[in-house]
Amino acid sequence: MKKLILVASHLGALALGFALGVYFLPIWIAPPAPSAADLATQTGAARYTGKFRRDLKDSDTLHWGEGTVSIGSRHIWFEGELAPGPDYKLYLAPQFVETEADFQRLKPDMVRVGEVKTFSNFLVPLPDTVDPSRYTTVIVWCETFSQFITAAQYR
Repeated sequence: MKKLILVASHLGALALGFALGVYFLPIWIAPPAPSAADLATQTGAARYTGKFRRDLKDSDTLHWGEGTVSIGSRHIWFEGELAPGPDYKLYLAPQFVETEADFQRLKPDMVRVGEVKTFSNFLVPLPDTVDPSRYTTVIVWCETFSQFITAAQYR
């Protein structure tokens, strides 16, 4: 019985350490976020804007975004906060999405724009091949865990 308790306690500590690592590692290795001044230089270039909100259906305590996202001809930028996490990707979608099921269903019609590596503000280059006027919604998605983070409708 003593060995069983010892093994269980070590496995529990290992699982807790892994979970904490998954949560904190992206924060520790994140590059510096763009400053408000960096984002202000983009403001005049905004063709569209939208709001990330915490109250979306599949947003929760660990998966959320809050702030303003703007889309220009060369960049997508965000002023606000995202819940920290690994492997965030930025997508454009032809219709508003606020659940993991809808994201998976509509993913073939979406375009992946790039990676989000900061959790307080971001600036992601928009590929020349992507026309944001063909889409209506910006989505932040955790690719590793297939987890919806947030979305904003901009058209």
